[in-house]
Amino acid sequence: MKVMLLGATGFVGAAILNEALDRGHSVTAVVRHPEKLAAREHLTPVAGDVFDVSGLSAMLKGHDALISAFNPGWKNPHLYEDQLRGTTAIIAAVKQAGLKRLLWVGGAGGLEVRPGVRLIDDPAFPEAIKPGALATINALEQLRREPTLDWSYLAPSAHLHTGQRTGHFRLGGDQLLVDGAGRSSISVQDYAVAMIGELEHPAHLRQRFTVGY
Repeated sequence: MKVMLLGATGFVGAAILNEALDRGHSVTAVVRHPEKLAAREHLTPVAGDVFDVSGLSAMLKGHDALISAFNPGWKNPHLYEDQLRGTTAIIAAVKQAGLKRLLWVGGAGGLEVRPGVRLIDDPAFPEAIKPGALATINALEQLRREPTLDWSYLAPSAHLHTGQRTGHFRLGGDQLLVDGAGRSSISVQDYAVAMIGELEHPAHLRQRFTVGY
């Protein structure tokens, strides 16, 4: 497929980029600094601004899908506001371009740990990442209001970490996945496997789903 990827130099975006290229997809990587990406076959790095709806829409023409790993930066003092604004702009650009398939890097904060109680509702949830978690929850709300888009929103487990690409994991729905020891984790490499798997074989259209060990 010909895929556009937002945030390809980020923690999650870089893993998704590697997985997509390794599986033979052509990727247009929209990043702030294209020079940070090493040259690879089937990779086209371009400078772009997710807040520029018209510019992003023009770049989307001819692509089969968009994967958004956009994150304005965890140290950004306006993280929540900028991520909301980015989400709105990205969705608008996709619609303007006439693209239907949109895959979204979500967050674990909105997943339920028990009926009606989300992970973010836990008093122990780190304050430092709450703005980003709330912004990804808002992104899901925005996507759910779009009846014409074939979107999929992949939430990671609570602990998303650098690890190995095993290809062995579980998929779930709106509930946080935990293992027999009560741990909720997934490597960023296996998260990327699940994301590109959804790209190739859509099984969660207009749904949030999650991945974990």
